[in-house]
Amino acid sequence: MKLVLFDLDNTLLAGDSDFEWAQFLISKGVLDQEVHAARNQEFYDHYKAGTLDIHAFLDFQLAPLARHGREELDAWHREFLASHIRPMIGAPARALVQRHLDEGALTAIVTATNSFVTGPIAREFGIEHLVATIPACENGRFTGKPRGTPSFKEGKIERVEAWLESLGFWWGSFESSHFYSDSHNDLPLLDRVSAPVAVDPDDTLRRHAERRGWPVISLR
Repeated sequence: MKLVLFDLDNTLLAGDSDFEWAQFLISKGVLDQEVHAARNQEFYDHYKAGTLDIHAFLDFQLAPLARHGREELDAWHREFLASHIRPMIGAPARALVQRHLDEGALTAIVTATNSFVTGPIAREFGIEHLVATIPACENGRFTGKPRGTPSFKEGKIERVEAWLESLGFWWGSFESSHFYSDSHNDLPLLDRVSAPVAVDPDDTLRRHAERRGWPVISLR
């Protein structure tokens, strides 16, 4: 059996679900345009530069979840999925995922974006397993804080290994392990698998992939 892991934002999606969720909330009037648009862009620029403070970002990103009930949030997410996410899913991405599902690989999306935003997106792809940053809950409401290690940089390895252990697996359980990503932030996990693939990569990852002889593909 193969292990196949997919980054989500700018990999399977032609865009960033984290960034778009905040933009969606701004468009709904849930977040203040003047205050949040600039901060959202600032965090996104830091992510692309590899300088993101993940804990500061999660304080920003998870805070709106704590101010609203789950029923309202779920209704917003259904609208968000239809208006922002499905247009970012191309046929090549769907076909790649389906090919690995059809071959019987153990498949998961591994993303730094929180599981509230990404859970329905994983289901849209037909992927059962999701390794994501977990927003903490108390009494059915989000607290605005993460639970456990954020699924970011080296944290992705920790979270993937914990998930595999929960299924009774480890890296050696698989004939090969694959990870598809666009970002140099994912180099720790790309270096950990046996078959890394750079997907529409940023400049840093492209240079690294070319030096290492990794495949470079496009899903656009």
